[in-house]
Amino acid sequence: MVKSMTGYGKAECSLGPDKYIFEIRSVNGKTADISIKTGIVPREKEMEVRQYIAGVLNRGNIDLFATVEHAEAVSARTINMDVAVNYAEQLRQLAARAGVKLADEDMVPSVLRMPDIFEQKTQDSFSEEQWQILYGALKEAVASLDGFRTKEGESLRRDVLSQVDKIESYVLEVEKYEKERIDAVRQRIDARMAELSFQPDKERIEQEMIFYIEKLDINEEKVRLRQHCKYFRETLESEPYPGRKLGFIAQEMGREINTMGSKANHHEIQKWVVRMKDELEKIKEQSLNIL
Repeated sequence: MVKSMTGYGKAECSLGPDKYIFEIRSVNGKTADISIKTGIVPREKEMEVRQYIAGVLNRGNIDLFATVEHAEAVSARTINMDVAVNYAEQLRQLAARAGVKLADEDMVPSVLRMPDIFEQKTQDSFSEEQWQILYGALKEAVASLDGFRTKEGESLRRDVLSQVDKIESYVLEVEKYEKERIDAVRQRIDARMAELSFQPDKERIEQEMIFYIEKLDINEEKVRLRQHCKYFRETLESEPYPGRKLGFIAQEMGREINTMGSKANHHEIQKWVVRMKDELEKIKEQSLNIL
């Protein structure tokens, strides 16, 4: 089953009047690079969480977020007294330097408009039973992301297989021009010798012609390219995490296509080679996102 490395998952749970929301997202990456961007996960549980996420998702750049929504009945904010007093002292110093009188009744509204004056009390420790509830929601979010990846992976699978099919069909188009290409090479050489009024030994020139044409032969490149296309399909369908290997196979496909282009000596063949390269670039780009 092909999976994408891009995805998003979300789950939530309740502890008393508070609702905890876990969100996790991932993009492609070479390894499992997991970032826990929340203080809700206790430090002593971080290793366990990382191992679980890596075990399910395998690899990718993965970000875990968690937020808490407090019930209205208990969501009253409190004033951070230390911050408020510090702001008040700074305002008094500012007024004194500016030579402005600042009445005490004007001080409080000014301080209350400053940032970080109000704070929300949040739970900073959990019992084992509470943690298991939170951990269950975290696992649901990971499972949701994994399901998203599976769905996206099926779309990726169809796309890359379609592009491999196109490359193989373009090889068939190239073959239509091979005889014409060889004939054109012979005609150019004959025409050039006629221009030079050169009368070589016919047997020798035929040997040299065959040698030259063999150097331009692209049959081996076509055979290897078809083999790589077959191996690409087999790898995609049979391996659990084919992404890395698909990238290597695509590189080998590119070598054969480039060699074919360098030997082409025919404008129509060059056009089909360019189309192959275009499809191959799409394959490479999408393979980077395949798990």
